[in-house]
Amino acid sequence: MSVKNVSKDTDLGSAQSLADRIVEYHRNIEAPADDLPEGFKVLNPFRDNPETLQSMQQFYRKFYNDNLPRRMIIGINPSRHGSGVTGVPFTDTKRLNAVCGIPFTSVRTHEVSSVYMYDMIEAYGGPEKFFGDFYINSPFPLALVRRSPKGNEVNVNYYDHRGLAAAVRGYMTQAMRDHIALGLDTTEAFILGKKNAEFIKRINEEEQLFDRLTVLEHPRYIQQYKSKEKELYIDKYLKAFYGME
Repeated sequence: MSVKNVSKDTDLGSAQSLADRIVEYHRNIEAPADDLPEGFKVLNPFRDNPETLQSMQQFYRKFYNDNLPRRMIIGINPSRHGSGVTGVPFTDTKRLNAVCGIPFTSVRTHEVSSVYMYDMIEAYGGPEKFFGDFYINSPFPLALVRRSPKGNEVNVNYYDHRGLAAAVRGYMTQAMRDHIALGLDTTEAFILGKKNAEFIKRINEEEQLFDRLTVLEHPRYIQQYKSKEKELYIDKYLKAFYGME
């Protein structure tokens, strides 16, 4: 279902809240049925860790318990230390607890992208205001890992390997449809990461999912390589969100 140009007082005609629909989506999410290239694996934290499922539900019921349409912020795919643990995009356990007020006790994680994202959220006006306006997720909403030569699993992006990107293309397209069907405002979406944007733009040209796509630098890139200029990037984000570019 497409909800282009939805207004903030739109009633989607359902007794369910947006939180209910988001929770249901994540509770039932499945890994791709198609085989991935050798060495790659999908991690589904909602099946692997009961606390992930619990924290995800607490988060969305706290910040999305209404039917107001949000614009989407499109990430790449979750990292093992961010939403690959907490079930909440760009949110490690440290910020889930300290900023969102949701404890996570089975493991403690620190994720670089989460640091930038929550500094930006604070500048926007705090989590209640920010999550009241935006929904963050990814075209590939589960963590992807690859076994390194040392034998340990490391994070990968869906586009890091041509065969991997091809294998998950159909899955990503359907995931984007599923996100929109939750009740999103499709007049504009914000893509994090320039390489990510290349893929999302092609999908959008074929599927006509969003009227407009705005590309922003990825939080990990900013925090890791441009930390001295972080305030400038936060300002860029805020201007984009408020249509001041």
